[in-house]
Amino acid sequence: MTAGRRRRHVAPAERIVPASRATVDLHTHTRRSDGVLEPAALVRAAADAGVRLLALTDHDTLAGYRQVVAAGAPPGIEVVAGVEINCIVADDGGPWEGELHVLGLGVHPTDEAFEAALARQRDSRRIRFGRMLARLRELGMPVDDEAAGLTTSDDDALGRPTVARALIARGHATSVEDAFRRLLGRGKPAHVPRAGLGPIDAIRAIRAAGGLPVLAHFSEAAERIGVVRELADAGLAGLEVHYLAFDAPTVEAVGEVADALGLVRTGGTDYHGDLSSYADALAGLWLPDGVGERVRAALAETPAADPVRRYPGGRSSGRPGPSAGR
Repeated sequence: MTAGRRRRHVAPAERIVPASRATVDLHTHTRRSDGVLEPAALVRAAADAGVRLLALTDHDTLAGYRQVVAAGAPPGIEVVAGVEINCIVADDGGPWEGELHVLGLGVHPTDEAFEAALARQRDSRRIRFGRMLARLRELGMPVDDEAAGLTTSDDDALGRPTVARALIARGHATSVEDAFRRLLGRGKPAHVPRAGLGPIDAIRAIRAAGGLPVLAHFSEAAERIGVVRELADAGLAGLEVHYLAFDAPTVEAVGEVADALGLVRTGGTDYHGDLSSYADALAGLWLPDGVGERVRAALAETPAADPVRRYPGGRSSGRPGPSAGR
């Protein structure tokens, strides 16, 4: 299997202007992986922006979701336990860096086998993280102290954006994008290849943990429909169609693939926090009516031995208002 992706987290040349603000966001990141906000702060920002169904999908960790459950979410917002797994595939020499990203929505946060798999992913991340710091020291750009200040927990899933922010803090880069373009991207001086799960293994692990596996931000779905079909045959259940950085033609093309293969359409901001406030990011997300409810229905059909995989904020029943279907 070969696969790839174009630039993400960058607004398309022709942005989609939503008719109304989305009330569902199924792809977000906190400081427990490569976001800038603490989990409670992100949930509060989402609730204040009108989101009623939110998935925390940190890379390789459910620590942020657990923090939200322990502290309590604001009333009126339902938080879904989620994760994003960067999966290793054969590198075909294209622009994709040999990765596919698979979201696990509604996974059981107490599933021991799944947590063990995520722990192995985080261990691989820490090894890679240390090697990137070593490469930067060799290049005369040490950022060890700055990087240490950006991580707070053994459950944090360390990645290149954290290194990029350390480079910014030290004055070696002007933005995360700049750090990736000159130093951390594939073929650049401080790049270190990733190790970890392949996409089929990730899909199976998410399924075993009662979750909904979704292929994230795969703008090339129509061009590489064979890749998507192979993953669907292995248990992939959804495709991220309504993605903040997709223009209208890409949304249409990816949506057609989802419909042709019987995959649930999902969507989200993929919010990290480097470029804008959460409210500004959400304002650019187009999620048509019904996406949220179809995702809910798909989650309802997955095994639900652990009811806390979806946490209703405050003292509500967890049933959001009618607008949550957007």
